[in-house]
Amino acid sequence: MDTDISPKITALLIIDMQNDVMNMVPPGRQVIPVIKRVLDASRKKGISVIHKIRVHRPDGIDVERFRIEMFKSKPYLVEGTPGAEIVPELKPARKELIVKGARFSGFFQTDMQLILTRLGIKKLVICGVQTPNCIRSTVTDAIGYDYDVILLKDAIAAQTGQVHEANLFDMKNMGVTIIPAEEFLRMTE
Repeated sequence: MDTDISPKITALLIIDMQNDVMNMVPPGRQVIPVIKRVLDASRKKGISVIHKIRVHRPDGIDVERFRIEMFKSKPYLVEGTPGAEIVPELKPARKELIVKGARFSGFFQTDMQLILTRLGIKKLVICGVQTPNCIRSTVTDAIGYDYDVILLKDAIAAQTGQVHEANLFDMKNMGVTIIPAEEFLRMTE
């Protein structure tokens, strides 16, 4: 894969860095400082930034079937609540886009593809949580839409290191470029 980071064709996609998600996936808190550095560098270089967030209706009608009972006992990511807000360290700048969805993939029943097409994006740099769910589903769909995907391995997190590493291995075999955030930061200098 061409690792040139041209702002004209590259977007940074930050996935589900929300207050409730940090409670559900505690290792996500550890990647906030890394993502913040990546976000700052992307802003400085003029790379488009898209924040993909998960939100649900208050009644949970749009929650995945396997999570309905969990949602009923303790609602999470309810649109308009503090839990659904992006963590303060990564708050979107005025011109940055937010794509809302209720499922794992940032492409499923969202306007992600329309936005990326309109922006002329060919390459996605992806970070956020959680590796086996929203990260992997979004990455898989991005590959299906023929985007070049760069995954920042130390700017994503999962419940366990073992799950994280297994999913990175699989995504690498799907053709994803997996690099540390430091390498991306060097590419944006």
